[in-house]
Amino acid sequence: MPEAVPGSGAPDAVAPVTQPDVASLHHVCRELAAAADAVREAARYASRLALGPAPLPAAGGPRRARAGRRRLLRTLLDPTGFGWGPHGRTPLAGAVWLAGVLTSRESLAVSLAVTGLKARIRAAAVRHPELLADATTSRVLRAIDEDRHTEAVRVFRGLLTDRGAAYALALLAPSFADIMAWSALTDENPFNDAAGWQIATHRPLTSDFFLGTPSAVWSFLDRGRGRAEPHAATAELLERIDDSGSIVGYVRNIGHLGTRGLLLVQEVTGPDGKRRFVVQLAGMGKGFNQEGPQDVVGSCNAMGATDTAYTRAVRRALHRLVPSGSEVALVGHSQGGLTAMNLAASRDFNALYTVTHVVAVGSPIDHKRACDPRTRVVSLVNEHDIVPSLEGRSSVSAYELPDEFTEFTWKDDTHAFPLCHAAERYAHNLEHDVPHARTHVDSELAAFRGRVTGTHLFTLHDR
Repeated sequence: MPEAVPGSGAPDAVAPVTQPDVASLHHVCRELAAAADAVREAARYASRLALGPAPLPAAGGPRRARAGRRRLLRTLLDPTGFGWGPHGRTPLAGAVWLAGVLTSRESLAVSLAVTGLKARIRAAAVRHPELLADATTSRVLRAIDEDRHTEAVRVFRGLLTDRGAAYALALLAPSFADIMAWSALTDENPFNDAAGWQIATHRPLTSDFFLGTPSAVWSFLDRGRGRAEPHAATAELLERIDDSGSIVGYVRNIGHLGTRGLLLVQEVTGPDGKRRFVVQLAGMGKGFNQEGPQDVVGSCNAMGATDTAYTRAVRRALHRLVPSGSEVALVGHSQGGLTAMNLAASRDFNALYTVTHVVAVGSPIDHKRACDPRTRVVSLVNEHDIVPSLEGRSSVSAYELPDEFTEFTWKDDTHAFPLCHAAERYAHNLEHDVPHARTHVDSELAAFRGRVTGTHLFTLHDR
């Protein structure tokens, strides 16, 4: 029999009574998202007819047309119809929609989307009961549900203060994007609504869900041409580089590189005697817009774009070293995993090299697709790591990944961010906690396990 889900402190909107069937809940989530999308599209069409400049066609003449417009408008504003449904590209529809956002009016489409997001949180709580069992997170969810966003922020800040950001972010990680989408769709900020809709309907993000900053802004800020220079490594670093050819070794190597703009390329003679290359890409460093491509701006741009300062710098490094036509495996952590997928998605990069594998570790890559359908993609995710969910799909998502993706997710006892996101922690997980994931990736990369004939380091720059 299903077990009861702890949830005594959960809000009524998401409080479970008994443990639901996750597959059934996921089906409901997808159906609600599709219904919300259809209702929103119908409201957009009705808004264009009712509030657009073009006359409404009517067999009975102008008077019947005006009456038809009034009926459509009443339906768009009726709580038993579309709710506060007007929206679209016409100026008047946009103005009425904005008035609704600023006065907390909710449309039928938004209600459906939010119901789907609540169902996702309930489904996530089956595997992560702490989402609803924790009294403080329950207060956050209840405040959002009752349109008290200022209180939700205050309670969340209290959670950060009382328990620490490390605990709070790890606690919310499995449903973080869904909670942010729920908040975006129901708050008074009109700029983040698009991101809320994209998460609710499982579409790639074109803006962030905090402020609604468009991807084009991040691309503008991250417009460095990219530059790579050979790096003279210290003897200490070279001694620490693992040449076993295992995924644990690659992830440890990335941890040794740190976030100071270093790229590692290992040249390998495989078991068949063929020369191949393993490119190892580190994640984001500190700073908003640094001289190197591994910064906040670069990470935000990498989620929405495929051509970034990081990808341009890596391409320049590989042009110095890797002969065209070579087989290449890309292993990246965090922003490095995003960059690996962006390289795999680039037609120009695929014209030069055969990207056989991408292994993304703790990276938000789920909406990315490789250019070559033969490229095998493996995503490795600690479920308490918040970073992989930042593009809108969590590790307990209702949506499946395509066939060329293999995803391994797990829980460990860290329950603290950013410790659970660190490359060193992922290496520990792979070695000790999820040996089946390690074995699978090592099997996938068997052609790259051989004698290392060259270890090459580069320093990457924006310009």
